[in-house]
Amino acid sequence: MGGAVIVPVLEVIRGDLGVTGTLAGFVLTAHGLAIAVTSPLFGRAIDRWGVRRPMIVGLVVYALGGGAGLVVTSYPALMVSRLVFGVGAAAVFTATTVAMLAFYRGAERDRVMGWRSTATSVGGLVWPLVGGLLGGLTWHATFAVYLVGLPLAALAAWSLPDTTARAGGEDLGAVRLLRHRPALLGWYSLWIVIAVQMYVLAIFLPQRLAQIGIRAPVLVSLYAVVGAAITTSLVGLVYGRLRARLSYAALLRAALVTSLAGFLIYATVSHPVVLLLAPALFGIGNGILFPVATVLVDRAAGVEHRSRAAALSGTAIFAGQFLSPLLFGPLIEATSTTTGFLVAGAVSAILLAVVVVRRIGVDVASVR
Repeated sequence: MGGAVIVPVLEVIRGDLGVTGTLAGFVLTAHGLAIAVTSPLFGRAIDRWGVRRPMIVGLVVYALGGGAGLVVTSYPALMVSRLVFGVGAAAVFTATTVAMLAFYRGAERDRVMGWRSTATSVGGLVWPLVGGLLGGLTWHATFAVYLVGLPLAALAAWSLPDTTARAGGEDLGAVRLLRHRPALLGWYSLWIVIAVQMYVLAIFLPQRLAQIGIRAPVLVSLYAVVGAAITTSLVGLVYGRLRARLSYAALLRAALVTSLAGFLIYATVSHPVVLLLAPALFGIGNGILFPVATVLVDRAAGVEHRSRAAALSGTAIFAGQFLSPLLFGPLIEATSTTTGFLVAGAVSAILLAVVVVRRIGVDVASVR
């Protein structure tokens, strides 16, 4: 729901508010910057008060900040509302991650992490469709989707245990945590790279498809649906079974192999039907990578630092999304989408080599 929900009306917003395409793009990405900056604050809040209160407050801020688009009529006001929305989203992202790690164990945790991937991918399809339908009335109406945060806040107040996430131990800030748990630097670097690569696809895939004659919005959306909705959802549903049979190391390698293959296909294949293999491969990789990385970050941090580690994951992910167009935009403009996808694939190859050589994930004991 972060940015995708308003993609269908972004051009209408740009025209109505009289802003450039670049400024309109910040409507999609500004909340990511707010999430990256404020997530560590919510890690500290969860350490102090547990997940319940930050989750409820975050959902209310999420709804009010996001829903403000119903009434704002200027670009500056809209940007302020998007930043406020990002603060609420940071609380929700951190609290949900900590809750799932704290409330579940072993095989049950694996299943829940897979279901989270499924829920996220299905939401990435459903909410933009709802936003597009509402946008047929007026672009302001699309922002009503965010008001779902209010009933969810009531549901959280009714259902979430009032428990403190932190289980003792020294109270470390972000810098000291990274010094005490240096493995986290590697995982956060991975999150940043993956987030950058994901937005390379979101931003530049339409250009690549246009080069081979695919310009109709419904056809472009088909490639996103195959990867983001169908494949990731299916993998999320069976992730618990995959985890029961495969180690974290094997799953991590499989995710990076599918990412590498997907970028190579996007860069070199021009046949529209064969090209559909790429989003399917990315869907498989994302469905595996997100639950694996979430759990392994938690293992690297330890339960006593769970909230801070989860919060910094949010910082890494959304910082990567914000940086993606800044890093790959100039490269692709100076060369081509093919070069951009090949470079992204080379990054996946390097990550895969590091994971294999360093045997990352092999020494992680299972918790059942």
